[in-house]
Amino acid sequence: FFSAPMSQSQLQKVLDSLVPQIALRWFVTAILFILYCVRIYFAEGYYIISYGLGIYTLNLFIMFLSPQTDPDLDDDGPTLPTRADDEFRPFVRKLPEYRFWFGTSRAICTAMCLTTSRIFDVPVYWPILLFYFVLLFFLTMKKRVEHMIRHKYVPVSRSKPKVAPKQKPTGASVNLNPEAREFEKVMLKTAAD
Repeated sequence: FFSAPMSQSQLQKVLDSLVPQIALRWFVTAILFILYCVRIYFAEGYYIISYGLGIYTLNLFIMFLSPQTDPDLDDDGPTLPTRADDEFRPFVRKLPEYRFWFGTSRAICTAMCLTTSRIFDVPVYWPILLFYFVLLFFLTMKKRVEHMIRHKYVPVSRSKPKVAPKQKPTGASVNLNPEAREFEKVMLKTAAD
């Protein structure tokens, strides 16, 4: 039952096996967050820890929504396609989804551990922290959406657009039934006379 602790390579192997399990990873993180919220509710404290968790998660989320190279700072670097015939370039994030998940999960676990000691239960008036967090969230989201609109990018993974094959212009009667072809021949002959 009590075995030696996992080595770094064993831990990395477990984490690597979780990479394709996106829904499972986020489900477990949501459960951890719900457990953390229940812990805070019954402890009636640790609001500074919760505020720090919220700010850190907001920072991770902003990096998740941001492109790897900021168009405001890098004028001569790679640009996103603006016309349909431009080369397709997928959106590359500053913080990949896996690292966003890992950072969020680690932050929730750390915050949960910090709530086990009364040293970190600093008395504060929590409605002010909540108001400030909500205000900060909306202001940063507004700024990020304006940035997306200004530089015409959407931080959603999309596959390369499919282009329908071009048909050879072989004449108007290609898709007609035999009676329609005969009628077309008669009309063309009449028009030529």
